Amino acid sequence: MSDETPVEEMSFEEAMKALEQVVGQLERGDVPLEQSIALYERGAKLKAHCERKLKDAEEKVAAITLDANGAPKGTTPVEGL
Repeated sequence: MSDETPVEEMSFEEAMKALEQVVGQLERGDVPLEQSIALYERGAKLKAHCERKLKDAEEKVAAITLDANGAPKGTTPVEGL
């Protein structure tokens, strides 16, 4: 994934990997100030994207109902899905 890939188009895994790279660059401190600001902004977008993806996944898992044997018997619609 390049720095040019729109965050909205990334999978959770791609966004996490990109976020780890951003954090690594910022922690090393070997980038100019302007680039650090751009990295921080991208990192914030990546973090928010990952949080949205996790929330969506949690809602989907929570919507699954189980029967007496613990097997899925269907799903309950979650608003917005």
